[in-house]
Amino acid sequence: MIGELLVLFGSLLTLLAAIGMFRFDDVFARMHALAKANIAGVLLAIIGAAVTLSHPNDVTSLVLAGILQVLTSPVGANMISVATYHAERIEVTVHDVDELAIDLAATDDPPD
Repeated sequence: MIGELLVLFGSLLTLLAAIGMFRFDDVFARMHALAKANIAGVLLAIIGAAVTLSHPNDVTSLVLAGILQVLTSPVGANMISVATYHAERIEVTVHDVDELAIDLAATDDPPD
């Protein structure tokens, strides 16, 4: 029963991440909603499945999948956000002081 509830809560968090993709206007807010809520939802679903399953090979596979998800999702989201920031045709509105743009304008060097 506990495993099934964890999978349900994980599914709800993943649904909230999908809703956030459609509700937010800014591309960075969309990526934030997708990266944060989706990783938590996937981890809850994996933990719920691990609690429900009894065979050690299944649980080991789920633990490995969870570890890989935790290691790769933030790195991928960061790389996509940097590529989006440097893209030319995507409108990015930054409401605070954009220190990176100031540094890039001061050096006149194109980003790597």
